[in-house]
Amino acid sequence: MATRLDNAFASIRQDGRVGVAPYVTIGFPDLDDTLRVVPAIEAAGADFIELGVPYSDPLADGPTHQASSYRALRNGVSVSFCLDTARALREQGVRAPLLFMGYYNPILAYGIDIYARACADAGVDGLIVPDLPPEEAHALRDALHANGLQLISMLAPTSTQERVRAACAVAEGFIYCVSVAGVTGARSDLPPGLPGFVARVRAETDVPIGVGFGIAEPRHVAGLRGVADAAVVGSALTNAVGVAPPGERAAVAAAFVGALAQEGRRA
Repeated sequence: MATRLDNAFASIRQDGRVGVAPYVTIGFPDLDDTLRVVPAIEAAGADFIELGVPYSDPLADGPTHQASSYRALRNGVSVSFCLDTARALREQGVRAPLLFMGYYNPILAYGIDIYARACADAGVDGLIVPDLPPEEAHALRDALHANGLQLISMLAPTSTQERVRAACAVAEGFIYCVSVAGVTGARSDLPPGLPGFVARVRAETDVPIGVGFGIAEPRHVAGLRGVADAAVVGSALTNAVGVAPPGERAAVAAAFVGALAQEGRRA
């Protein structure tokens, strides 16, 4: 049966556009901001949303998400709070796919099977776990599948074709292609080797491809036209929300995502 994420990418492909997937750190800048920002960016055109589960050692993240994670943890965010937030978003009427983007240690500490079941009960559609290599992902993948959730495969420009092939063999939902051999963070330009990297992945699978790490402006979304199915946008949005006055954060996030989504819809 097709999942919410599958349906989102089917719509993106049918429309011939570049989808937009914003990243939002749960509990940043303040605990209740996520409940306002996520519905606003969904209404602005977000196709699916990554909810960042704060962690003390986010090794795939650059300074922006390190800081947002640290602030959220200082605010008291826990795994249970993240689950409660996802559940509350569903209760508010959010229908877009929700993916937890987080690290493996909190999942292990919570209990793999319990975590997968709790995510499903909260309305989460899948997980992105950047520090979990595919060779060690079997237990989590099995637990997620038992609860109707998907585990998103990640690949980097440094991935060998053998590793690309292995990731594609178990890919579901979409494949997250990291645009650079580095950490998250807004960048001025897309790397010149990105189309070739994505083409290597395309040669092994029909699963949709999303590109993240460094996507910051509408012109970056334009640069993915004909290359990838979706643009994952994190640090630039986090920066914009982080400096906005408390009462304007949802509106700022909506305007930011709306501009990206508009560019993605251009023929």
